[in-house]
Amino acid sequence: MNKAFVKESDQDDDEEAAALALAIPAGSKNYIRPEGYQRIKDELLQLIDVDRPEVVRIVHWAASNGDRSENGDYIYGKRRLREIDRRIRFLTKRMDSAAIVDPSVHHGSDQVFFGATVTYCNQHGETRTITIVGIDELDPLNGKISWVAPVARALTKAREGDVITFQAPHGVEELEILEVSYPAPAAD
Repeated sequence: MNKAFVKESDQDDDEEAAALALAIPAGSKNYIRPEGYQRIKDELLQLIDVDRPEVVRIVHWAASNGDRSENGDYIYGKRRLREIDRRIRFLTKRMDSAAIVDPSVHHGSDQVFFGATVTYCNQHGETRTITIVGIDELDPLNGKISWVAPVARALTKAREGDVITFQAPHGVEELEILEVSYPAPAAD
């Protein structure tokens, strides 16, 4: 089999990395909550200590079987190894650029900052609760939005009872902040 058919390009990786890098505004820090940082660290350690050694073992075994050109275990193992190495590089860069912010320092405050859980009502009477988190913690289906999202930027520094306006995709929207809360500080 010709190597042209099994060789993969790293161009897709470069495009993916560039797209992810664009998610953090230029000159800004990569803000993240302690639990988000720990999740990234746990994933990185899982990849380094468990997943990568297992794939290396499989690739080594497959390579010892002889002809590598039509050896599926070898070909797909090498591909999986590249994916793991790419993810390790990405997570390492994210951890290096992370600025860990503990939202519990604002416990009891009624002003919106990074890490706040905000309940607001729009002009249609719809109530929504969101938590402002880091880019790497984003989970919109569970109400966790990135601090760079337009609604998060509009809410930042506002207080309970304030009515703010922001440019939503479907036009200008007014939001009334009903409640702002932060996690309680950890007991030492």
